[in-house]
Parts: sequence; C-alpha cells; structure tokens
Amino acid sequence: MIIKLLTGNSNPSLAKEVSDYLGIPISDMIVSRFSDGEIRVQINESMRGEDVFIIQSLCPPVNEHIMELLLILDALKRASAGRITAVIPYYAYARQDRKDRPRVPISARLLADLITVAGAQRLVVVDLHSPQIQGFFNIPVDNLYALNVLYDYLKDKVDENTVVVSPDAGGVERARRLANKLGCGIAIIYKRRPEPNVAEVLDIIGDVNGKKAIIVDDMIDTAGTIVSATNLLMSKGASGVSVVATHAVLSGPAIERINTSPLTQVVVTNTIPTEGKSCDKLKVVSVAPLIAESIKRIHEGESVSSLFV
Repeated sequence: MIIKLLTGNSNPSLAKEVSDYLGIPISDMIVSRFSDGEIRVQINESMRGEDVFIIQSLCPPVNEHIMELLLILDALKRASAGRITAVIPYYAYARQDRKDRPRVPISARLLADLITVAGAQRLVVVDLHSPQIQGFFNIPVDNLYALNVLYDYLKDKVDENTVVVSPDAGGVERARRLANKLGCGIAIIYKRRPEPNVAEVLDIIGDVNGKKAIIVDDMIDTAGTIVSATNLLMSKGASGVSVVATHAVLSGPAIERINTSPLTQVVVTNTIPTEGKSCDKLKVVSVAPLIAESIKRIHEGESVSSLFV
C-alpha cells in the first residue's frame, strides 16, 4: 500500500502543509455542488488497496463539511480502498457529548456512528473537547495533543513571573501539563455556565498579582469566557494576559470581543482556518507537522503514542 491524501473544502491550506511535509501530493478529487445545493464527490484516481487519509476539519459551515466527509468516505469504501483513515483536526459537536438535560441528543455519539458507518476504519483528531468521545467509536482513535506545538511557541517567552491559568475546572489537567513544561505556577478560574455560550466568571484560585497570565483552553468560540477571565485576572493585579488555544472557532462576536479586550495576544493553531478574520492580536501556529508525523507512523505501523504528550 502507498499513502494517498485526500481533502475536502474545509481546510485546504492545512492539507497542503501536510502534503508538503510528507512529500506526497493530494490526490485528484472533485468536491463541488450541484445546482440544487447537493454535494458532488468524484475521485479521479484509483484507490484500490491503498492506505488513504482524508484531511477534513469539521469547522463552519459544520454540516456542509460533515456531509463532504461522509460522501468521501463512502466513495472510498466503494472504490475498495485498502484502509481508510479520517483525519479530523477539529471534531464538531464535541460539546454535546452527554445527555445533560431531558430530551436532548448525544450529538457527538451520533456523529461518531455516521463516520464509522460511512467507511472510516481509523480516526485521527486533535485535542478532543471531551477525551471520552474516543469511546463512542469502535475503531482505533488517535487523539493528538497540540500542547507541544503551543509549548514550542511559548518556551522562549516566559519567565519565573508567569502563571498558567485554566479558565475552568475542566481544563485544569491541560493547564497543569503546560505549566509543568514551562516551569510556571498555575491558577484556576471558577465559573459556571447558566446556558450555552454564556459563562459567568466567579473567582480565581491562585496568585496572579503582578504576574503575566497565560490562559490555556482547547477552543475559543464566542470568546466570552476568555474575555471575562481576562477582565477578572486584570482586576486581581495581573500585569498582562494572553491566551493559547488549539481550535479557533471564533464565531459571532469573538473577533470584536478580542479586539476590544485587554488581551495582549491570542495564540491558536490552524486546525480551523482563520483567513478573513481580522485581528492583530491573533497568532497562528501550525499543527501540520504533528498531523503529518501521525500519518507517517500509522502508515508504517509505528507507535503514535509519543505524539499524545
């Protein structure tokens, strides 16, 4: 088997970086729309018996990109591909991973079922919002962490006067790992979320007075949480606040909130494209080498576990 790379329309720039890193061209495929809006997929190369990787972030427009992925998977299955791996840098619906109130779906599980039935035999994702989503799949799942990519950017920019901040209790382990790698202290913000996309910041556990604070999170959606956390940190005496996060969803008022906030910098990865989002505070670092290395190791039957930390 040889490696075949395919990509939908969600994040072609990331796919191109992975392709360049591996020295493998992206295979010829049409992903377009019929006049009624239905998605058309046609693979123009033989996939029979090959080791195929489809790079497709499930970023906005989410449902369009999900449908592209499902149709590509189905086309590959019917083309007798040897092994089909879905590489999903950003996994959508991950925040809907449990039944937290009556009469609601477990959307992350439904999406897992759709991807598996469509033909995926292995999954590669980056920083799942809830790691337990791996259990929704009956196929191997490699959940890569972007922490090392973010650490490489930060390591020369911190000192003993820096503190890593978790924006909520659920992110403490992520903040602890980054703080240990950087040799910094840690603080935790206690908050509650009365409804989706609304966070009420309450207090800070830890000392941030006179320190440079780095908030670490897995994603930035509307930026309400990080801006509220920044304001709280500044009110507690922090000398400056920056943010590092894996997934730059940046929906709704996010860019405006960041631009008008006291934040000095927002560092994100390119799991989701940021083109067209005008923000001087935004710094994008690439996860292409991480994804490319995982593809190479999977193809060669080598361990991927060292990429998890």
